[in-house]
Order: sequence, then C-alpha cells, then structure tokens
Amino acid sequence: MSKENLTNFTFSNDILHFESLPDKFNDQIDQKLKYIDNKIDIKKKIENLISGNIVNISEKQSALHPRYRGYFDGQELPKLLRDAEIKAGKFFKKHSDFCIDNGFKEMNVVTLGIGGSYEGPKLLLESINNPMIVDSSNLLNANYVFITGSDNSEFNNKIKFLTPDNTIFIVSSKSFTTDETIESLKKALSWSKDKNKFIAITVNSCEVEKYGIKNVINFDKEIGGRYSIWSPITQFHLSGNHRKNFLKGGLQADIDILNNQKYLNFIKRLSFSDIFYNDTGKSTRAILSYVWSLRSLPNYFQQLEMESLGKRLNPDSEFKKTGQIVFGGYGPTAQHSYFQLMHQGTQDLCADIIASAEDLDNLAYVQAITQAKILSSGESEIKLENESKINGNVPINLFILNELNSYSLGYLIATWEYRTYVTAVILGINPFDQFGVNAGKIYTKKYLAEKD
Repeated sequence: MSKENLTNFTFSNDILHFESLPDKFNDQIDQKLKYIDNKIDIKKKIENLISGNIVNISEKQSALHPRYRGYFDGQELPKLLRDAEIKAGKFFKKHSDFCIDNGFKEMNVVTLGIGGSYEGPKLLLESINNPMIVDSSNLLNANYVFITGSDNSEFNNKIKFLTPDNTIFIVSSKSFTTDETIESLKKALSWSKDKNKFIAITVNSCEVEKYGIKNVINFDKEIGGRYSIWSPITQFHLSGNHRKNFLKGGLQADIDILNNQKYLNFIKRLSFSDIFYNDTGKSTRAILSYVWSLRSLPNYFQQLEMESLGKRLNPDSEFKKTGQIVFGGYGPTAQHSYFQLMHQGTQDLCADIIASAEDLDNLAYVQAITQAKILSSGESEIKLENESKINGNVPINLFILNELNSYSLGYLIATWEYRTYVTAVILGINPFDQFGVNAGKIYTKKYLAEKD
C-alpha cells in the first residue's frame, strides 16, 4: 500500500484536538465502515443507551451511567446523586469538626474498594490534586489512603501510621460482597472500633446491615463498576465545582454524540480503527499519558476496555477478534522502560498518546508530540545510523486536551466510553456484563468453602 493512499484523520473542538497517524487505514476501509454503519445503525444504538433502553442484553438491564452526568428530567442532578451529596456532606462535616475540636488538623480518609471502586476515585483525586477541605472558617488537610485488597500486608502497612480518632472509612462496593473489600472492611472495623466512622456506597444496603454500618449511600444497580466514576462512588474524592464540572464535561460528550455529526464520525472512526488494527495483527495497544495528574488514566482505560470488550466472538461478526490487549502508563517513565520494544521490536502494536496543550514548552508535551511522530513515521521522520534506525509504522491516536481541568477530563472519559461502546456494537458483543470476572469470584468462594 503506497504512502499516498494512507488516510490521516483529525477532529478538533474547544475541548480537545485529535489526530490519527495511521499505518494502513485507507479510504477503502473508510467505505467499509460506512457500509457497516448503514447495516447496524450505530447512532440508533447510541440513542438506545442514552435513553435508558435495555442494552445489557445478557442481564436484561439498562446502562444508566449517562443519566448521572448532568441534567435529567429537568433537574440539576438525579435524585440519587443529590441525596448522596447531602449524606456525604453531613458525614464529612461531622467528622471533620470532631478532628478540629480535638486539636487535629488532618483527617485520614481511607477508601476500601477495588476495580472501578478504586480506579475511578484514585484517578479523580490525582487529577485535581486538592487535599484541602474548606468548611466555613476551617481549613483541614485530608490524607487519602486507598486499600484494595486481600493481602494483609497492604492493610497493615497503610494503616500503621494512622490513628483511629481522625480516620474515616469509605467502603465502596457495588455488591458489597466483593471478597477483597469485605476482608479489608473486617480488618478496618476491628482497628477503628467505631462503626460510625464508616460510610458504605453500594447498591446492596441489605449486605451493609450485616456489618452494623448505619451510614449508607445508594446508587443504581444498572451502573457497572467500570462506569461508576459518575456515581456516588466518587462522591468523597471529587466535590463541589470540580464534581459539577466533571459531570458537565461528560454531559457535553452526550450532547455532542447526539447532535454533532463531526463528533459522531470521530467516535465511529476511532472505534473502527481499533477493530481494523486488531483484526489485522496489531492486537496490542499502549495508552500513554504525558500528563502527570492523569498518570492513572491508562489503568482506568485498561479496565474500561478490556472488561467491556474482552468477550467471546459473536459468530455472526465478520471480524475475527474482539478487544485489544491494552497496557500503558505515564509516558516519560515508559520511554525509559518499554519504548525500546515499541521503536525497534518485532511486535505489532498501536498506541494512544494523551497530552495537554496548556504549556506548549513543557517537556512532557514536547515528548508526546515527538514520540507520536517518530513512532508513526520511523526513519522518515529522523535520519539515524543503521543500528539506530527505528521501525515506525505504529498507528498513533494523539489526544491533546486544550485545557486540563475536571470538565475536559469528564469529556475525555465519556469519549472513551463511547469509543468502547461503539466498538462493541460493531462487533456485536455486550460491553456491560463481565462473566469472566464473576467466574473468578465464584471459584474463590468455592475454594474457601472447601478449605473451611
């Protein structure tokens, strides 16, 4: 395929700029996308999702995360989010006042959770980097700690420098039966000796009652764990205007995909290129964030994509593979670890690069742009000696946020969700169930029961 037949695709609005630096995505393949789109009506599938129709076919459920992003039924927030905001505020105020009254200037906020209950809150907290809580005339340091799991050493190491008097616990679990979270909860209850310092965020308040926890925030069961960043799961990690702007950013993506043909075409083109490259041998994709405050974004997107798209092949699909293998990390660090393989190795892969244009002279931004060009163009971009020559031919998706804030982050995450959803629609698979994950939980419980 000649160089002139290659298609370069761009999309820009006031939030982000996107540019593809492709390998073999040409006009002929674009026509194939249009044919598939006409056949399955991608926009109609998107409308079904946003309208709350049943899209999780295997579990006969809606996927309601878009409804939590902004205005619904003429109200500023859905009732469950408004209630969560009130409960979280009262809980935080009660215990922050206690800390200050007793001479403490710092509150420890320990989150017990795993999967979406961990990745989402952690990402939001890092992205805003606001450890200070302002309440009337009080300024309080909030020290956030995350405990994910089943290894006793994690709990012991993270808790050993804390004191029960100024430590509260956020127990985040959709089912409230997740083994890792429940094990951490049992240890925390024994350590704290005060159930009033615990608040549970769940869809299963009946399970919460077993542990004597009275403070409970509920959310809708039709929000999957990997989409729970929009739910009260993140209520304690992103509050005030930051939270409102984050939701508004996600809402803007909803508005754009329904009303902006250019944005819709961008999502369809992005999804189809993922399928095309996966189907033609590039089954691995690196996600690289060149923004320090978004260093956890690759991990977040990894769960979103691989849990949503890692499904059995639909026998009616004309494609041979489902989800790509997704990995990644903080770009500047990755350059000093696995970029050697990306530049000169024999593995076929793709890459998504995320950057911020707020500071064009920032070294990380310069690295993002130059690495995108070199990975895609190889030795045509830069003249090197034979032993130094690099492969090129790595398809690159370059995402540049015009400004770095909670609004643009909400927009980017919702964009990635639509990318994932449209990919699933084209492949004819369900992006909202996770029977593979559930199987691991079932066998673990079975083993423990047999052991006892």
